[in-house]
This record gives sequence, structure tokens and C-alpha cells, in this order.
Amino acid sequence: MSSSDDDVPLAGRKSNGVQSKGHPHRSADTIPRSLDKAMDAANKPAKHAAPGISIRNGPVEDMDIDQQPGSNSKRKGRASMSNGVSYKDASDDSEEDKPLSKRRRMSKGNARDASSSDSDEVPLVTKNARGKAVAAGKKPPNIKQTSIGESEDSEVPLQEKLAKEKAVIEQRAAKEAKAIRKDEAKVPAKKRSKKPDSDDDDDEPLVKKKSLKAQANGVSKVTPKQAKVTKALKKEDSDDDDKPLTKSSSARKPKDTKATQPKVKTEVKGKSLKKEDTEQDQEVEDEEEEYRWWEDPTKGDGTTKWTTLEHAGVVFPPPYEPLPRNVKLLYDGKPVTLAPEAEEVATFFGSMLNSTHNVENPTFQKNFFADFQEILKKTGGAKDRDGSKVEIKEFVKCDFKPIFEYFDAQRAEKKALPAAEKKKLKAEKDAVEAPFMYCMWDGRKQKVGNFRVEPPGLFRGRGEHPKTGRVKARVKPEQITINIGKEAKVPAAPEGHRWKEVKHDQEGTWLAMWQENINNAYKYVMLAANSDVKGQSDYKKFEKARELKKHIDRIREDYTLELKDEVMANRQRATAVYLIDKFALRAGNEKGDEEADTVGCCSLKFEHVTLKPPNTVIFDFLGKDSIRFYDEVEVDMQVFKNLKIFKKAPKADGDEIFDRLTTGSLNKHLSNYMPGLTAKVFRTYNASYTMSTLLRDMKSEGSMAEKIKDYNDANRKVAIICNHKRTVTAGHGAQMEKLGDRIKGLKYQKWRVKQMMLELEPKLKKKDKRGSQFYELDEDLDQEWIKEHQTYLVEEQRQKIEKKFAKDNEKRKAEGEKEMKHKELEERLEVADELAQKFKRENKSGKVAAEGRGPTVEKLEQQLDKLDQRISNMSFQAEDKENNKEVALGTSKINYIDPRLTVVFSKKFNVPIEKFFSKTLREKFDWAVKSVDEDWEF
Repeated sequence: MSSSDDDVPLAGRKSNGVQSKGHPHRSADTIPRSLDKAMDAANKPAKHAAPGISIRNGPVEDMDIDQQPGSNSKRKGRASMSNGVSYKDASDDSEEDKPLSKRRRMSKGNARDASSSDSDEVPLVTKNARGKAVAAGKKPPNIKQTSIGESEDSEVPLQEKLAKEKAVIEQRAAKEAKAIRKDEAKVPAKKRSKKPDSDDDDDEPLVKKKSLKAQANGVSKVTPKQAKVTKALKKEDSDDDDKPLTKSSSARKPKDTKATQPKVKTEVKGKSLKKEDTEQDQEVEDEEEEYRWWEDPTKGDGTTKWTTLEHAGVVFPPPYEPLPRNVKLLYDGKPVTLAPEAEEVATFFGSMLNSTHNVENPTFQKNFFADFQEILKKTGGAKDRDGSKVEIKEFVKCDFKPIFEYFDAQRAEKKALPAAEKKKLKAEKDAVEAPFMYCMWDGRKQKVGNFRVEPPGLFRGRGEHPKTGRVKARVKPEQITINIGKEAKVPAAPEGHRWKEVKHDQEGTWLAMWQENINNAYKYVMLAANSDVKGQSDYKKFEKARELKKHIDRIREDYTLELKDEVMANRQRATAVYLIDKFALRAGNEKGDEEADTVGCCSLKFEHVTLKPPNTVIFDFLGKDSIRFYDEVEVDMQVFKNLKIFKKAPKADGDEIFDRLTTGSLNKHLSNYMPGLTAKVFRTYNASYTMSTLLRDMKSEGSMAEKIKDYNDANRKVAIICNHKRTVTAGHGAQMEKLGDRIKGLKYQKWRVKQMMLELEPKLKKKDKRGSQFYELDEDLDQEWIKEHQTYLVEEQRQKIEKKFAKDNEKRKAEGEKEMKHKELEERLEVADELAQKFKRENKSGKVAAEGRGPTVEKLEQQLDKLDQRISNMSFQAEDKENNKEVALGTSKINYIDPRLTVVFSKKFNVPIEKFFSKTLREKFDWAVKSVDEDWEF
């Protein structure tokens, strides 16, 4: 038998999670044809599987699962995923029974909590009081119920629509791959550029770009017009600004330049500083020439990443400040005194008592208390008021409330500071950190991303991480390695300390590094997301996916044939590639004993896969970041049969399904098709190619809101096809209700305007061709809702006045002027009282007096048109939000869809890029925004 590393099972090398008794069971070396034929005869025929479309996705309460050989009971493997605790959320209080006026008065913090529910890091599994996975007493939502903006009366199920669409896209991909190779074969060998035998030799774009002559050091001459474009692209996000920036920023042909062309500075004269722009940002824009590395044909990717490098090092967190003498940890109801090191650890837990999700987690409590006791032993333990030693043995006797109350008061005090004081403190902090914000990389000023050393605290982790609650130790200079140029001045370590090491690693793109104590992982200080180095990394990632376009047909043909291979290792590999390609499964890497029990395709165990005849497969395991991955899919009959063979007795819980395959051997096989090809490239390719195909056939018309919805619909299809889905968030219903109230509020405003028109011209109702029905109250509105809405409007007016009054007084105080008296506030509040009286008169008389300067019917008609447009836009937003409730658009758009495709849509349909990319993303994908025009193709 071969001793190849490819044949060594993962389970045999490292135990991970539940293991079967004795030695792990392995699959046979080969699969007899007789077994294939017997299984074909035994299995019921099934229709051809939908290509890579999920049936269900999300948490479940009960599942039909395979039973262990010789066992009549269901497995307990899935129950182990819960940790038996209620993670009570502070936002769980229902708002359903509250009146509209109160329900709407949300703090900004709550609003953020609601919006943050779009995060892709939210676990798919929810828990009940006992920690059991639940989904409101039912299975995950059927994919047919997931709307993507299709009409509800459509007779064709969504699953079938997407399956057909994906099948067409795969057929088109195969034809394109053959066409590309055919065209390349026609080009004489001499004319073809030779590629180096390196891992990154696929950075050459597939699509032929407009001819560009070499530019000196990649610096393009920037005209005043182009400088304006650069300026425009850095504007703040604005929902009201529909003027497209991308139309003026479309890629231009640089003029031919000689190698000796002098560097030309970007002209940005007259540019005003935005509030969020730092002085250093402005300095960079004013002094540095625009460096278009993506247009520089001489910019290779050799081993040397830089020639000269200068930076100021890292910023350490402030030293620990001991608690006041009257603030103590209580043990068994009595205050105890701790050494500063132990007291600091106690504050880590005490300051976060409001984070019940963590502090009520038994694993979090256990890990924290174990580390806390270790530190107590090292520092002499705890003492009572008399100086007698106190043994802290039980976590339940520890009372951290005094510590929490102290920190809570500190937070409230900081929040209550006047705006001027906050501004002053921020300016002082920025001044201290200014030298660390930028580095000089090959003589070019580059922004540093994370120059702050992470402060000590408690490790939280994601999902169900086994080390959650462990103490993250304070990082000392002696742990930090500095990477800097040989000729550069090495930044000084804090007084009394020294660096661990100073390196001059020109192959590395890091500035500093250290090893943290929780997972022994290395932390790096890198350049910011909008730097050249980071941009090149993203660029290469998507160019590699574009390169896969040439080979995808051969890969799919080969693994389809190998699904029936007699050699077990080949069949397992083919099945794994099928699952990775069709269902976007991650390849998965081996984990150590103390690492989170997360898996991927190659490390799937017996208990992670459930088979339901004729061809349905259920995946249920902890995926990346310890987040539960649940997916129910239909697969090709041959794949279903293979999985059954891979799970054949005597295999049981803990045994590897793909025991003849490793991630390394899989990637080594894939690199035979294309240098540098790994399993993760398939996710990027499938998302980008699907989006490219949808954009190619798209004809987006109508208003800005309609165009944005068209883009989101395409993005949504990509997310569903690539299995980037999520469960409906807890706050979704409340968010939709709030949005519905806003639309109703606009309809009420529209009705008032119509009544004003009748007040000005009473006979208008009879003369108007739109009929008397036009002036009636909208059917969505009733008197009870109107009164609640009026109360809300009055209260909103009061809050605005009070806020403005407080702000004016702060300004006066900061400028040394006398503050306004409370009487002034009372006079200002009379406006809100008048509004309340006005609504009272309108409700009684049924008439609305015309408002504004010189009101006329014509002016009021214009107001109606504007209100109609706002209602239309908001209705599109509501529909879009409802459609997005089960789909993680951000995952696809940011990580897997080539950003240049979003830029293409933006320029092709005249939609500002700000509508799709935030300021941070525009900086991150600056290379994409500036490098393509509307005709570019993936």
C-alpha cells in the first residue's frame, strides 16, 4: 500500500472532537465495480440534481439523521454543539405592544444594534433556554420561500428558476473556456509573453485591456480634470446625492510617456478638508503623485516587496490604573483587596457584566475563573480588610457589581462630556498617534492599518469557541519584532524596555509582529486597506479567479469522470471538488486539540453528513469562526452514492469521511490545472463569473432606487447560488415595521398637502380629472394611527428643540459666553405646543390650513410630486430589505464578487459608486474604481 502523505487520514494524525473507539476506521483502497452496480440497483432513480442550490439553510430543532451501525438510537453528536446556557440579549424585550410614538423613539445605540444584524458573523444557530438549537419549532426556511424580487404569482418555483439559470451559466462558462484556449492557440508562441514558474504567474488579466505604454514607476500624469475625479471619489456617502461620480472617473487611456518622464504631482488645489479627513490624509493628497500600480507593467511580484522602509513602530495601550480604594471585588459578600495584576483581570470581567451573551456563558465563566485563579496564585492571592488571606475558590461567590458600577459611571461621565471637550481629547490623542499613522514604503507615504497593540482583556472568539473567556495578556515590547529597512532609524522601545528582535525582511509586508497567548497566533501590523500592497493582494486574488475561467471546463469534466474512479483516493478527491465547486464549501484545515472544532469539506466527519434518499445531503457542522454551517442540498446521484460508500460501516462518529484526502493534496492536484490554483479560488470564481454573466444580460432602467434594486437582485442571486445565506434576524420585523411607518407618514403628509389644495380652491375636487377619490385618505391610514403619528411628530419637534438648545449652550460655554436660561428653552418649545394645537384643530374640523410662503395650488402639486418620489424610493428600499432578510449580500459583494464588476454596473447605468461602496470600501477598492470602464468584462 502506498505510503504517500495523500493517503494518511486526518483522523489518524490528530484527534479532533469525538473519536470512534479504538483506531479510526478507513475506507478501502479501491471500490469494486460490483459494489457500484449493486448500489445503483438498490437506489431509487432520482431526477437530475439542481446545480448547487440549497433546499434549506439555517438552524433546526429536529433532524432525520443516519443511525450508527448496530444502533437504534439517534446520535448525540449534534447536541454537543449547544453549551446549555441562555445567552440573554439585552435587546430581547418585545416592542410589539408599545405605542407607535414610544416605539419610534429609539436611541442611536439601539439603531446601531438593529442595523448590525446584517453582519455576516452572526451564527446561524439560535438557542433556547436550555441551549438547544431551535428555529421556532420548525426546520430552516425552504429556499423556495426566499424571495429575490420575483413576482409572487410566478408559477415556477424559485429553486427551479435558479437551478436553470445556474445550469445555463455553467454551460456558457464551458464554451468561453474553450474559446479562450482556442484563441490563445492561434497566437504564435513568440508573441505570447512567457510566464515565470511562480505561484503568482496568473496575475496577467484575461481580457485584453486598452493598450498602455509603460509609465515611469507606474505614475500617470494627472490632469486637473482627473484630479477633480479623485477628489470626487473621496466624498462622504450621501443618500441625497444622486449625481454619479463614476461617469467622470471612467478609465482613460494614459498618454504615451517616456521612461524619463518626470513625476507629476496631482493637482488638488482648492480642495477643502472634510471633517473625517486628518491633516496627514490631506498632506498625502497634496504632496504625493497619484501612483497607479495597476497600470505599471514593470511592477512584478518577485520576492522583494520593498527596498526602503521607515516607520515609527507601534502604540501601546495605557498602563493599568488601579481602582479607587472604595471599589472592591466582593467575595462571599465581603470586599477583598487584590494585587494590581489580579485586580486588572477582575476589571476585565466586571466591566462587561452588561454583555450577558458572554458573562452568562458557562465556558466563558470557567475559562476566566481558571485564569483568574492562576494570576491570584502568582500575585499572592486576595486579602480582607484585616489583611488576612482569603481563598477564592468558587466563581459563584464572586460579586463584580461594584466594579461594573464604577466603570458604568465612568462611561456615562465620558459620554456626558461637552462636544468641545470631546473634540479636544480626540485632538490630543490624534497628535500623539500621528507619527505612527504613516510609514515611508520605497519613498512613498503609505497609511498604516493597525498600529495599536491590542489591549489586555478577555478573549471572546466567535461562535462556540472553546477558549472564550481566557485572559489575553498584556503585550510587552520584549515580545514584539520590528521589521524595518537597514538604513532606517529603528523606533525606540518604551523606556526601560527593548524589542524582541529587529529584522530587515524585504519579502514581508508587515511592520511589526508578536505572538498572542490565547491561540499562539501571530499578530501583524500591516498597511491600511487602501495601500498599494493591500490593493495588489486583492487584485491578484481576483485575477487568479479570472485565470480559472480558462480551465473550469476541463476541471469539471475531469472530476465528473473521476466520480466513478475505482481508486478510493481519486473518487474522494473528485467528490470533494464537486462539493467545493457546486456548494461553495470551504476546503477545511486540520485543527489542534485545543483549537475550535471547526471543519471544512476535507475534514468532514461521519456525524457531520446525513444522507436522505434518493439524493439529499444534509451538512451540519461548525464552520469558519466556530459558526454553525447547516445546509440541505440535492446532489448528483453518483455523489450521493459516493458519500454512502465513504460512510460505509464500520465507520462511525469521529471517523473522517474523506480519509484518503487532505487539503494539501487537494490543492496540489488543482495546481496541475493552473499554477497557484487552490480550493478557495472556486468561491471567488463562481461568485464573480455569475455576477459578470448577469450584468452582461442586464438592462437596468428607471429611477435610481430601481437601478440599485436591480444590482441587489443580481447580487442576491449570486449569494443564493453561492450559498451565502443567513437566518432572518431577530430585529428584522421591527425594522420593517418602522420602515412601513415612515412610508405611512409620507402618505399622511401627502394627504395634508391635498387638503391644503382644497383649502385654497374648494371647487378643485369637482374640477380635477383625477376624481374626488384622489383627495380621500389613503386606505393604509386610519384615525387611530394618525393620532399616534401626530403625537410622535410633536414629540420629535420637542426633542429637536431641546437638543439644539443644549448644543447652543455648550458652544456658548466653550466660547466663554453666558449660557441661556431655561426661559429661553420654554419659549422655543412653544413651537411644538403650537403644532399640537394645529393637529387638534385639524382633527376637529377635518380641514388643513395652507402652509408656507405664498402657497398656491401649483406649488402644492410640486410638493406632491416630490412626496410621490420619496414614497416610491422608500417602497423599493422596503422591498429590497425584505428580499435580503435571508441572504448575506455583503459576503458576496465585499469578499467574492470582483469589485470591478460593481464599478462596471455603476458606470454602465450611471449610478454613483457611493450607493454600493462605503467610504472605507471605496478606499480599499480604489484600484478597481479607477482601472475599468463600463465595457470591462470579468
